[in-house]
Amino acid sequence: MFIAREEELRILEETYNKSGFQMTVIYGRRRIGKSTLISEFIKDKESSYYMASQSSLEDNLSKWTEQYINDIAPEMEGVTFKDIENFFRFICNNARDKRIIIALDEIPYIAEADETFLSRFQRIIDTMLSKTNIYLILCGSAISFMEREVLSEKSPLFGRRTNQIFLKPFNYKDSAKFVPKYNNEEKAIVYGLTGGVAKYLCLFDDSISLDENIIKNFFTSSGYLYEEPMNLLRQEFRTINTYNAVIEACALGANKVNEIADKTHTTTAALAYIINGLMTVGILSKITAITEEKNKKKVSYEIADGMYKFWYKFIPSARAAIEMGKGDVYYHANVKNEIHDYMGKIFEKMCQYYTLEQGITGKLKFLVTNVGTWWGNGHDRVPTDIDVVGINKATHEALLGECKFKNEALGKEVYEGLTARKGLIDSKFKEVQLILFSLSGFTKWVEENADESTLLVTLDDMYT
Repeated sequence: MFIAREEELRILEETYNKSGFQMTVIYGRRRIGKSTLISEFIKDKESSYYMASQSSLEDNLSKWTEQYINDIAPEMEGVTFKDIENFFRFICNNARDKRIIIALDEIPYIAEADETFLSRFQRIIDTMLSKTNIYLILCGSAISFMEREVLSEKSPLFGRRTNQIFLKPFNYKDSAKFVPKYNNEEKAIVYGLTGGVAKYLCLFDDSISLDENIIKNFFTSSGYLYEEPMNLLRQEFRTINTYNAVIEACALGANKVNEIADKTHTTTAALAYIINGLMTVGILSKITAITEEKNKKKVSYEIADGMYKFWYKFIPSARAAIEMGKGDVYYHANVKNEIHDYMGKIFEKMCQYYTLEQGITGKLKFLVTNVGTWWGNGHDRVPTDIDVVGINKATHEALLGECKFKNEALGKEVYEGLTARKGLIDSKFKEVQLILFSLSGFTKWVEENADESTLLVTLDDMYT
């Protein structure tokens, strides 16, 4: 069953319905669902889909020809071409004025195998495809390659595309559609363990318990996610040791450049390159205090990918048990009771998404245009933070929020702690609303004493 991606399908349909040659570039990290999206879009249309292999241009041309003929022109079975130009000359003659979709997945494989390919493909577009009614879809998982070699001004293909789709992980609401039988707490945890990545969400079977799914995927030696982080790093980077060390350092709490450099024994210059690479593929993210984005002292890095975050927190110390076939024992003894604590930061991101969604659709006291977090010194000069800060830079309005993913009602202490943080963010913002988010609801005291500007939101509210 195909899930969500309504906006992406809308873009593809609208582009398909335009006359003449059109070209869409789709890119995004591995396992995100690019191929599935393309397959869903083309399933009822005259089309040919080819996924390139990590081999020579000649080998790919042979396989691509076979695929096209099988899809579009079976009567031409056995025909071969010596070069890519003759292949596309055949495609253009064969297609004539028909609306045909040509989808090339993993274009980086061919482009890296033959450095002339992109320039030759540019000429094919300009001299042949541009005169047809063909809809060309180019797709790739190597994000940095796609941005640099396909989308940038320096690319031979620059200016040829109609549009592009940067496919991102599912948000927590769409992720829940993969496990509809689970309750909202379990849905949130599944999102927290998978980071909203399509392939990982598909691994969770809601006909069995959440514990069984976690053990099956992470805590068994044959589990898909047991070796996944290392496999992905090997696909993205030539040498993975330093990248692995940086992720480990972040997982252990180092989030400033100097802290990460100290723990990994890496120069800051080399570290900048590594961090940039990890950010490009979506493993790390750069965090700034929302009202002080230009303050270099308030820059930190954290693991953005939920699967990586969970794996690096729990799997390294569990390896011996997993290899002995006792991963389930380890999970129940050392991990299960830590899940709610692990979900703390994940829940903050969910609450930030909810705040932006509600604020930008007019459901809060003002139009929220940016959401993030804030940290710094409190009124007593003691370091503190605010989980959710929503702002409107034009009207200088702000809201503050606190999030608790715990099996207990959120009470007076948390409410008063949030009210005490008023006045900490940039003074040019007027704080007009407070929001409290809770997995398990609120105490009677909070419900009766929270002022009218405070919004109380439960996890169930976030899924309605």
